[in-house]
Amino acid sequence: MRTARVIITVLSVVAALVAGCSQDTDSPAPTVQGSWHGDIEVPGRPIPVGVTFAEDGSATIDIPMQGVRAAPLKDVRTEPDRVEFTMPDVPGDPGFRGTLENDRLTGDWAQSGETVPLTLQRGAIEGPARPQDPEPPFPYRSEDVTYRSGDITIAGTLTEPEGTGPFPAIVMITGSGPQDRDEEIMGHRPFRLLADTFTRAGYAVLRTDDRGVGGTGGTLDEATYPDLAADAAAGIDFLRDRAEIDPDKVGLFGHSEGGYLAPLVASQPDSNVAFAILMAGPAVSGADVLIEQNKVIMSSAGAPQEEIDAQVDYLTRWSALLEAGDIDGAKAFSRQHNDSQPEGERAPQEAVDTFNTPYMTSFVTYDPKPALEALRVPVLAFFGGKDQQVPATQSEQPMREYLAGAPEATVHTFPGVNHLMQPTETGKPSEYGTIETTIDPAVLTYVTDWLTERVPPR
Repeated sequence: MRTARVIITVLSVVAALVAGCSQDTDSPAPTVQGSWHGDIEVPGRPIPVGVTFAEDGSATIDIPMQGVRAAPLKDVRTEPDRVEFTMPDVPGDPGFRGTLENDRLTGDWAQSGETVPLTLQRGAIEGPARPQDPEPPFPYRSEDVTYRSGDITIAGTLTEPEGTGPFPAIVMITGSGPQDRDEEIMGHRPFRLLADTFTRAGYAVLRTDDRGVGGTGGTLDEATYPDLAADAAAGIDFLRDRAEIDPDKVGLFGHSEGGYLAPLVASQPDSNVAFAILMAGPAVSGADVLIEQNKVIMSSAGAPQEEIDAQVDYLTRWSALLEAGDIDGAKAFSRQHNDSQPEGERAPQEAVDTFNTPYMTSFVTYDPKPALEALRVPVLAFFGGKDQQVPATQSEQPMREYLAGAPEATVHTFPGVNHLMQPTETGKPSEYGTIETTIDPAVLTYVTDWLTERVPPR
């Protein structure tokens, strides 16, 4: 889930085409055209980056551990012995200054008044190791599908076990923000891994792009929770219309904000959802989640208490405006707050405005208690003991209380894992990309065993 405070660690690299003059007309002029890679020398945690320079002088950057792919660079200088660039619309005015020497780009990366060394050598950057990422050939069928939800088209991927069925099925619901069908984040694709795991276990799995992402129409920022719940319900209807799917065994899997939406759908009297699995789904209001995650993340980062208190005060006042339905007032307040920050820490205005939309209003004002209390199907709700985005200490006990009426409810916290269920020492979101594991295998086994015991595959 994204926080209301836009804190981005930005890494940018050179975007230039350097041409040199030579007295020897037979020698090629030096150029940076092509692919380069290197590490930004952040103390204790070098950050790999890659840059590709096109023939027209444009360039892009890849930062695999942060999920940045082919991001454009600007303010390119192509003078001999002067290679410069910046990354647009990022707090701290990140940029690079260096030179082309001995077929290396050597210089410094600067942001928010601080500089660290950056040296690039030729060759494309390798993606981070992701040993769990499923690769073909697969022992099951995979089909790209589309269907309607109201006036928009939903696009996704349906994986099915071999055979004719009928198969039990799962509709996946992503976390907050614009997510693709794999819920890709910082080089990890947790929904692809989960779909692979469940399909191998005998379940059909439907995972889809969010509104405005990939092949799905609409605009996420203009959507409300009823809209998003309708999208998930449309996925259920789509599956039930297929002959190979058992219509009485279609359930939901929601991660983070998806853990809000899955109960909202399953609690409807006519939903006939067979089960619900909630991975790091909050059991308190969106406003409470935002405030607590900011406190935890800022404290973990070493922020002084007065800065944390100021952020909590801002979020409290801002969320109160959204709860009152005053989106324009919340937007004006957010802009005023952003403008009051040190110049190098201000977020781009468009980024600030994305936190003042009908979609964000739905999140901030949502209370999951009624939907959770209304569930009358088997439910598995699990948390990460080191999750800083949806802290288990905040949501585990309310979740137990609200699910008391469900016929088979299991609430479990896995120690030592984060919001993505990765094994971690700290749980910091900034470390997601540095961890090779996408989801702890023990978590995958626990969830699959829970599901097969309650809704056995064919």
